[in-house]
Amino acid sequence: MRYLIIGLGIYGSNLAKDLTAMGHEVIGADRSAIIVDSIKEYISTAYIVDSTDEGALGGLPLLGVDLVIVAIGENFGASIKTVALLKKFGVKHIYARAADDLHYSILEGLQIDRIITPEQRAARDLSMEMALGHQAQVLAVAPDYYAIRFGVPDMYVGTLYSRLQLMKDYDLKLICACRPVRRRNLLGIESTRLEPLNLDESDLKIESGDILLCYGSRQSYFRLIAHSS
Repeated sequence: MRYLIIGLGIYGSNLAKDLTAMGHEVIGADRSAIIVDSIKEYISTAYIVDSTDEGALGGLPLLGVDLVIVAIGENFGASIKTVALLKKFGVKHIYARAADDLHYSILEGLQIDRIITPEQRAARDLSMEMALGHQAQVLAVAPDYYAIRFGVPDMYVGTLYSRLQLMKDYDLKLICACRPVRRRNLLGIESTRLEPLNLDESDLKIESGDILLCYGSRQSYFRLIAHSS
């Protein structure tokens, strides 16, 4: 796919690099020449543009990309004006980053495809991880529902995966399981990486160190941990 990212600060530039690494074509734009110069070698094309200037913004390939992402977060006014101008130019698919609730509410009124709140989402996921304990990593999916990644409780070690009944016992859906495996690279250096397990194998037993990825509520996870303590 072809993306245009307007605003190449920390969030925008990292997003641009990640999308490029995935094989997408990324065009970037920012009003700062220094920022554009620092990222131009990592993406397809980078422009020095003040996106609040209608004439300058119109010079970008707005209708030749699949999605325009307005990653401006700090300059509230610039973000809103940029989105409004993109709508005026007839851009069909727009994502925009919101810095706070007011910013979010105004973007909602502009009826764009998606409003991104990376800081709030990161803070919410981190606070949830802290509440669940250091052994868990979470991704919020819906209010109070999460994808939760955690080490298998000791009480299950030696049990067949086919007999694991997390849904019945705790209302947790097992999505996948991984196991840390030691490997040597071409230089003979050892490292550990996680390899997915085939849960369809009827004789596959749970080992200490296995990692589970489950979907469920915070209360469901707490019930599991309380039972396994």
